[in-house]
Amino acid sequence: KKNRILQSRRQGTELISRTLATMTRPPQVLISASAVGYYGARGNEIVTEESAGGQGFLAMVCREWEGATGAARKAGIRVVKLRTGFVVSPLGPGLGKMLPPFKAGLGGRIGAGRQYMSWIDLDDEVGLIHHALTRPGVSGPLNATAPNPVPNSTFTDALGRVLNRPTVLPLPAVAVKGLLGEMGTELLLKGARVTPQKALDTGYEFLFSDLEDSLRFQLGRVERASSSPEPDKP
Repeated sequence: KKNRILQSRRQGTELISRTLATMTRPPQVLISASAVGYYGARGNEIVTEESAGGQGFLAMVCREWEGATGAARKAGIRVVKLRTGFVVSPLGPGLGKMLPPFKAGLGGRIGAGRQYMSWIDLDDEVGLIHHALTRPGVSGPLNATAPNPVPNSTFTDALGRVLNRPTVLPLPAVAVKGLLGEMGTELLLKGARVTPQKALDTGYEFLFSDLEDSLRFQLGRVERASSSPEPDKP
């Protein structure tokens, strides 16, 4: 499974990169997906694009993933490596999986809850992609995270307030390790306090710097869409 995860990211990116490098009129920019997992577990350390990569399987995958863009970069294409954090959207795999237990009043912090969650609102994720496309000075790693990362316990409390549900049932670390193994441990029990230094330095203005505002907006958007009357049929 690990090898499949690695190869699915590296091989596809290498193919795109090499193909672009052979074009007579290649695009000016390639935005390649990556993740904040690049930094590994960093505790309370404030992490920017200048920080070194971390240890562990996910960090290794991200390094290989980003390295697969080499052919495009050598061909003179501006390459942006978008290191995305936890995207706040109920349609995404992270928050989407959290919502059912939290709505049922069964949510709580994961482990001790001190591990950082470097989140970003979905609209800011899209905004940063546009920013990277249209700003020639943006290249290399770009952290797609909000300016205010929070510990898991803070995220848990904010989601509980937005849903008006209690968050008193923590998921013990031993359960995460037993049920999900090494990758589950890296994803859920370890984190990094990632900040979007390059985005701020190059003039991007975040729509959402406050987590609770982002949660209310994104969850409300889905509720508004589901409650909107269907258009009249012709």
